[in-house]
Amino acid sequence: MNILEFTLLIWLGSLVAGFLGSLTGLGGGVVIVPLLALAFGVDIRYAIGASLVSVIATSAGSASAYVKEGFSNIRIGVFLEIATTIGALFGAFLAARAHTSLLAVIFGLVLVHSSYLSLRPRRDLPGTDRPDRLASRLRMNGSYPTPEGIQQYYVHSVPAGFGLMFTAGTLSGLLGIGSGAIKVLAMDRFMRIPFKVSTTTSNFMIGVTAAASAGVYLTRGFIDPGLSMPVILGVLPGSLLGAHVLVKAKTAILRIVFSIIIFLLAIEMIYNGLTGRI
Repeated sequence: MNILEFTLLIWLGSLVAGFLGSLTGLGGGVVIVPLLALAFGVDIRYAIGASLVSVIATSAGSASAYVKEGFSNIRIGVFLEIATTIGALFGAFLAARAHTSLLAVIFGLVLVHSSYLSLRPRRDLPGTDRPDRLASRLRMNGSYPTPEGIQQYYVHSVPAGFGLMFTAGTLSGLLGIGSGAIKVLAMDRFMRIPFKVSTTTSNFMIGVTAAASAGVYLTRGFIDPGLSMPVILGVLPGSLLGAHVLVKAKTAILRIVFSIIIFLLAIEMIYNGLTGRI
């Protein structure tokens, strides 16, 4: 395989990664890391570096479209980004010192359970139709467009969501996958935010989280411009296409796609952890 063929295949894979990352709020890293490390034999550290760059591109490509359409909740994203950024820096610090195989297996098992939870109908708990005191004080409640008109929603369990965001940020810096699965589930299941708002707000957040940890990888020389460039050029149009599709997609279908992708990611993480590839 020559350089041109190698670059073209990476571009095509990144196009798919950007589309799926934007559509589900997971970030393109869920496809980029295994694609580069397993299919093309790229060193896992350089694969993570390119993945983090792709996550930034995914966020940049889709976040503006979601904000314009009125889906993303900027106030929630900025507040929770405090936790994810600190976690990302912590994860990038651990990446050079901790063995990630065990963490990959644990993370994979968590994602298997998350995949199951995402398919279960979300029960309306008592009080979810009323404002939460802390969320109201932070002015996190919002609205988003639906076919029936503008729909109001209330945010709940802010401390629990904040703690899970730190975990998501740590895994992002450690494994270079964006950790959108944890972010989406934290907002959807714990903070009781509508699924489309959760995925779009996750897309808004993952770019900042990835940028925090990408800086650490850059200083250590693990971001190769020749590898990152076709990744960015593929992820950007893919993420814009995903943003266009999400606006018109049904929530039930999005949940199924989300569940399938994080289940496949879980199997990937467990396998790589057990075989020592991560």
